[in-house]
Amino acid sequence: MKTINNLNPLFLIRLAIATIFLSHSLHGVLNHTVNDFGEHYLNKVGFAPFGVYVAWALMAFEIVGSIFILFGKFLKYIVPVFIMILAMGIVLVHYPEGWYVVGPGRNGMEFSFVLILSLIAICIPVKGRR
Repeated sequence: MKTINNLNPLFLIRLAIATIFLSHSLHGVLNHTVNDFGEHYLNKVGFAPFGVYVAWALMAFEIVGSIFILFGKFLKYIVPVFIMILAMGIVLVHYPEGWYVVGPGRNGMEFSFVLILSLIAICIPVKGRR
């Protein structure tokens, strides 16, 4: 898909998605909060005694997966995993809080919804796009 300036608009969506997931995962790694997430949250919602391992696996996947998304590689393998991560986040965290992230509510699922649809969009075959 080409535009007047030869910029693929889906690259901008991939850039946004990759930036969001990469910054989210690197923040946890660089601020040493991955173990806390595993111990104090994942273990309590049913992942015990493997919460810390699951947390590190998620962070590693998000880092590597973000780079693949940025470059548009292995999307049919990477995107479904990101969607599953977001769906679990909706079920475990965001749905009970409602729709809105801020404003009329707090910590809702609207941001995850936009990310899921954006992930789907970058995987839909477009005529003329590989």
